[in-house]
Amino acid sequence: MTKQKVTGIGGLFFRAENPEKLAQWYHDHLGVDPLPGDYETLPWQQQAGTTVFAPFAADTDYFGRDAQKWMINFRVHDLDAMCVQLEDAGITVVLDRETYPNGRFARIHDPEDNPVELWEPAEPAI
Repeated sequence: MTKQKVTGIGGLFFRAENPEKLAQWYHDHLGVDPLPGDYETLPWQQQAGTTVFAPFAADTDYFGRDAQKWMINFRVHDLDAMCVQLEDAGITVVLDRETYPNGRFARIHDPEDNPVELWEPAEPAI
């Protein structure tokens, strides 16, 4: 029998102090559609591409706060344009000036101080 494997990430679920407000922030600034209220409306659709699944050591400082257990990374087509768009909206963006073999990165925080990494993959994406 062929071993089965998952085909992708079907959702990201996390606790929030104000779920509706946070969902709206992600929609307004990153284009992630909130969960529909019915089964006829399609949820947010992402483009196919590389997805990294990487557990980190419990004592990593990569996510920021010690209590932070997760961080999401979104792929973007034009990191510079996205950074300008976010800064114009009053969002602090920390752009990593280095270009890595797998692409370029920037970091923002959502209104509940969750770290969000933005990634412009190198061409072709690995």
